[in-house]
Amino acid sequence: MQMTDRIVLIAGTAHPELARAVGQHLDLPVANAHIGRFPDGEIDIKVYDDIRGGDVFVIQPTCPPVNENWIELLLLLDTLRRASAGRITAVMPYYGYARKDRKDEGRVPISAKVVANTLVSAGCNRLLTIDMHAAQIQGFFDIPVDHLYARPVLMSAVKRLNIENPVVVTPDVGGIKMARAWAKTLNADLAIVDKRRISGSEIAVEHIIGSVEGRNVIIVDDMISTGGSISEAAGVARRHGAKAIALAASHAVFCGPAVARLDACPADKILITDSIPRRGDSPRQLEVVSVAPLIARAIRNIHRCESVSSLFEEVS
Repeated sequence: MQMTDRIVLIAGTAHPELARAVGQHLDLPVANAHIGRFPDGEIDIKVYDDIRGGDVFVIQPTCPPVNENWIELLLLLDTLRRASAGRITAVMPYYGYARKDRKDEGRVPISAKVVANTLVSAGCNRLLTIDMHAAQIQGFFDIPVDHLYARPVLMSAVKRLNIENPVVVTPDVGGIKMARAWAKTLNADLAIVDKRRISGSEIAVEHIIGSVEGRNVIIVDDMISTGGSISEAAGVARRHGAKAIALAASHAVFCGPAVARLDACPADKILITDSIPRRGDSPRQLEVVSVAPLIARAIRNIHRCESVSSLFEEVS
């Protein structure tokens, strides 16, 4: 099948608002499609537009409800493959199941690999995603993977806050690489919160490595799930003498007690992207910045066979 010079945007039901925003930046409509449910809950899909030979981009983060959105994406990919799309790119601003990227104990799955296998089997020719929880997941794919970073988008919002004398803090040692990149861009110092994980939703903070006393703190992470790690990091920073505290995270999963924890933590500002749609209550300090311009530029560059890595350090 020869690919035509035509971009087609398809939106799943996970985040149609983001898909429309991407379409506005590309000056393209979202394709006309029906995605519904049969009475028993099974997913029913029908794409009404002709997509034969098109360069098709399916925008669907696998955010909660994760399994529903995952299966819907797989069925969309199969629909497009059977409709003779020229190339199919899964645009997953948030890649679910990324926390299980290795077998760290006996008798557990490598869930991130299962997601990768099913995407390719369903017809995905290319993947576009933002801030995977573990960047090595790209190696699970034998198709091209464009791994974008939300840092330039969040960095623009941080710079608008005019934070003086900043220190970048990572809530755990696993985020050192991300925090170091932030610190380098802001010409700031780096500090690390030393924590011990008790369970999937509970952590204990031991101490902080580095000085935050009398400084304005920016705590960065790739996601906020239950809010435990980043809230405790804000608390320990304040106890160690930090002045203003801002949190910046790529993905706002916000499950369980996250909103209550963030409301109660001493952060003055919480910056997140719209990679995941906001549903229900939000913390009082929340500010959402959009990744739609970043995704739109990536889609345009992929379609034109231009560099995507040039977007890594762009500030929108």
